[in-house]
Amino acid sequence: MSAPSAEARRPGAAALARVGHRAPDLDPADASPHTFPDGGTWRTEIPSVEGPEALATVLEESARLDVPIHRISQGSGIWMLSDAEITAMVTACAERDIELCLFTGPRGTWDTGAAARTDSGGGGLRARGHDALAGCVEDALRATELGVRCLLVADEGVLWTLHRLRANGALPADTTLKVSALIGPVNPASYAVFERLGADSVNVPSDLTLAQLTEIRRQSAAPMDFYVEAPDDLGGFVRMYEVAELIRRGGPIYLKFGLSKAQGIYPYGAHLREHALATARERVRRGRLVLDLLARHGADGGMSPLGARLPGPLRRFPDET
Repeated sequence: MSAPSAEARRPGAAALARVGHRAPDLDPADASPHTFPDGGTWRTEIPSVEGPEALATVLEESARLDVPIHRISQGSGIWMLSDAEITAMVTACAERDIELCLFTGPRGTWDTGAAARTDSGGGGLRARGHDALAGCVEDALRATELGVRCLLVADEGVLWTLHRLRANGALPADTTLKVSALIGPVNPASYAVFERLGADSVNVPSDLTLAQLTEIRRQSAAPMDFYVEAPDDLGGFVRMYEVAELIRRGGPIYLKFGLSKAQGIYPYGAHLREHALATARERVRRGRLVLDLLARHGADGGMSPLGARLPGPLRRFPDET
């Protein structure tokens, strides 16, 4: 696996230098020392793919635009999909060697608790009470029985519980657990805690600075998920011109091709069909723009092979029960 070129061009560098605005030298100490187990530093993800029809749209558009995809993720939740729909998505992704990641169960903002709707946000997206925790576990068991091998979580307790179930054989050993951006950590200590709770990749908020990504990488090797373009409810940030530096500092990293200025689609249903398909198509186009930018700057080396999905050895808390 080739690494990104040390001579990668920085945006506008030569032209700016001619008028006295030379960019500061990059500090080698800022670079992440970690990679995926295949030696790659970055993979790709198309988020918010809410069912078989949206998945077919993404796969068709990715073939047309030549956008490599390592992971497809969904946000509405496993409970919003029928067995037939999950099976169709599993089959379509398996045919193309793409990892399929589905979101686990009940969340605070869809619950009866009022605190999540207050200015403070209450418990946020976390699972409220034993029943919500049980619903997330039920989702995980059902999805993995149907062939899903990546589960998205938005609660630390759900994460730890699913990790323990994976460790004792109730969930397949090759199941990966992905932490949602909705509870993403914002400092090195909290990022390391998520790794130890069982996370195989962690979505950090897209407003973290490059220096803060370096700080995280000095504490944890767990793969990072990062919206190069974030949905509006996650800030709407567009960081395309930083993508080479996001890889250099944040790798191993999943580049997520989100979409700002778009209506939310969770929980998805047929009433949102046209919008879901249009935004699915546009997310792939956004991915093509990011890949083109990396290529123009000579920074497109280091992508993991297609089909790669496992995170490599990570540190975990001991289960003493």
